[in-house]
Amino acid sequence: MSAKTTKPDRKRGNRRQKEPSEFEETTLSVDRVTRVVAGGRRMRFRAVVVVGDKKGRVGLGTGKANEVQIAVQKAAKVAKRNMVKVPLRDGTIPHEIDHKFKAARIRLIPASEGTGIIAGGALRVVLEHAGVQNVLSKRYGTNNKLVNAQAVMEALQRLHGATTTAASIDETASAQEDHKKGKKSNRDIGLEDTPELEEMAVKEISKDDVDREGHLKK
Repeated sequence: MSAKTTKPDRKRGNRRQKEPSEFEETTLSVDRVTRVVAGGRRMRFRAVVVVGDKKGRVGLGTGKANEVQIAVQKAAKVAKRNMVKVPLRDGTIPHEIDHKFKAARIRLIPASEGTGIIAGGALRVVLEHAGVQNVLSKRYGTNNKLVNAQAVMEALQRLHGATTTAASIDETASAQEDHKKGKKSNRDIGLEDTPELEEMAVKEISKDDVDREGHLKK
């Protein structure tokens, strides 16, 4: 007779499998940063993460923590909150763009089928996660990965037809929070959101402002 044990049988395969995510994450860099405080120096890690679905959506985020793994998780959450919808045409960008951000200058040029991504470093990582298949690029200035990644993200935002998904995500989060608190929006009660309703002011009245018949005194 085998001895009883309280440990679960790991061979049964009852572990919950993680669902595959539609986004791919790539850690661009992990740096050790210090901050001088009253008691000395405070050392933490800063992670830069690029998130994208390779179908036109890409995001960039940074996170700081005492551990590398936590910093990467924070950066990934920030990247998913601040994503950009890139307008793609036949696997490339719609038009040429030249953008300068801090000490970096980025130039992106549309390319024909079969060219590939002619880029390196942070530019290549961001463009691959955005789903760009053919593009020509040139980088001038600094070699800092974070600055170059921010420069190419701003360049993609300036493309004609590009949109930012952060506003819709914030609206959805606020709507969910109001639903948990029991608040109802105008659409929930059958009213449309109009600026006239937002500009209306509420005036408090007392008993002295009402006559015997129940009408407001002028």
